[in-house]
Amino acid sequence: MKNIMFKDLPISEEILNATMDMGFENATEVQVKTIPLLMEGHDVVAQSQTGTGKTASFGIPLIDKVDSVPGVQGLVVCPTRELALQVVGELKSISKYKKNIKVVAVYGGAPVTKQITNIKKGANIVVGTPGRMIDLINRGALKLGGIKMVCLDEADEMLNMGFIEDIEKILESTPDERQTILFSATMPTRIKRTAEKYQNNPKSVKINRKNLTVDKINEYAMRVKKGQKTEVLNRLIEIENPKQSLIFCNTKRMVDTLVLDLQKEGHKVDFLHGDLKQSQRDNVMNKFRNGTIKHLIATDVAARGIDVNDIEIVFNYDLPQNQEYYVHRIGRTGRAGRKGKSVTFYYNRELRDLKNIERYTKSVMKEMKMPSVNDLNKAKSNRLYHEIKLLIDDNKNKDNADLYNKLLNDNYSEEEIALALLNKVLNVKKAVKKEKVSKANRFANTGAEPGMVRLFLNIGKINRIKVGDIVGAVAGEANISGKLIGSIDVFKAFSFVEVPIDKAVDVINALKGINMKGVKLNVEPANPK
Repeated sequence: MKNIMFKDLPISEEILNATMDMGFENATEVQVKTIPLLMEGHDVVAQSQTGTGKTASFGIPLIDKVDSVPGVQGLVVCPTRELALQVVGELKSISKYKKNIKVVAVYGGAPVTKQITNIKKGANIVVGTPGRMIDLINRGALKLGGIKMVCLDEADEMLNMGFIEDIEKILESTPDERQTILFSATMPTRIKRTAEKYQNNPKSVKINRKNLTVDKINEYAMRVKKGQKTEVLNRLIEIENPKQSLIFCNTKRMVDTLVLDLQKEGHKVDFLHGDLKQSQRDNVMNKFRNGTIKHLIATDVAARGIDVNDIEIVFNYDLPQNQEYYVHRIGRTGRAGRKGKSVTFYYNRELRDLKNIERYTKSVMKEMKMPSVNDLNKAKSNRLYHEIKLLIDDNKNKDNADLYNKLLNDNYSEEEIALALLNKVLNVKKAVKKEKVSKANRFANTGAEPGMVRLFLNIGKINRIKVGDIVGAVAGEANISGKLIGSIDVFKAFSFVEVPIDKAVDVINALKGINMKGVKLNVEPANPK
């Protein structure tokens, strides 16, 4: 497809200016094929993968068609909260120069009263998850009589998550003359039936499979033996040293196991899967976006909606369960014009599945050799070399000239001084790693939910302690949000409280020794279960 610029598409000047501010110049294939059809008023069924620019494909016509008159005129239904917030962010950017267009997100796991208030303030477009939308419709808070356009984003994922009946209820609550857009990576029979039932002579848009993977992503495959994956992954993380990476596993149990293994190796790692509360998911994603976490481990469904531009490499720890998942996974890297990389582990018996993925994507993964211990040591030495080089170039080193000259005057050679300092640096790194391993072991198996630590408190009902007292103490003394605090159990003479694993040390240090209801508080990890 030849390059077509946004200025060549039938969009308003306000939208064009917004796309320029967003750094958009050339439109993607799905945008070129979809935007004109939607601007002409057609219903559309678009088969398109993640990372192809689909949000702008429906977002631009949606923003251009709604006006600032109070009342909901546009609806975007998404499978996850993360995707809904991502869509809201892009719609707000697109509507930058359109006066008084208000976009509101609605989703579960957040106070419904605040979302109702936001809608009442004059929302023009509502983006959200099916369950919360149904809840708001039933409450009479989300009135859909003025809907002009409905978009179902990632319809196949909503089908997989059991939302299809909710989607149909939402569509039945909107006017018959609405414009309906359906985006889906795949087209299962149920999705096709929904399109036939609720759309009016829809136009079909399909992105060719040759465009499923991104040119900027270097794809690799690595054959491993049973029991080698974690060690190989650890070596690759050390060798590649990515700014941020995303690691995919097929099961929640594998995610739980792998996060502890990598934490024991001293890596800044956390995880996402379906067992996490919404507040925990928010906490993890905030840390990943601000760089506190370098490596995020996730299942396919939990990773929906992740949109972080600095992901340099995607590791497929487990071979994806279907070809579409592979495309979604590696599409998380190579964004915003950057180069990306993916590494897929596979066993001998999975070779046929790997070849099926290559046939589906019409790409070939380069075979990568398993890194040796020697490769690992070379990478560490090379990294240390560059760190030292930066230190040498730092003018602050002149502040230590007196100490250096004193050592020389004591007849120590330059080589002896350098080797002693290197030895000290390496030993400090080993000590830090040992401390991180100790911390990971300390908080393992306390009986808490995934991502949480269960703490023991030597105070209970006989001390007139209530759940609210513990929430207040943890939130107030440790300065963490009450939303992050997990389950609390108050017994006769003691209590338990669950807190996020990365906050556990802060909570223990903040509470230990304080006076609570006349008792000197003792706080420690609960005994392993």
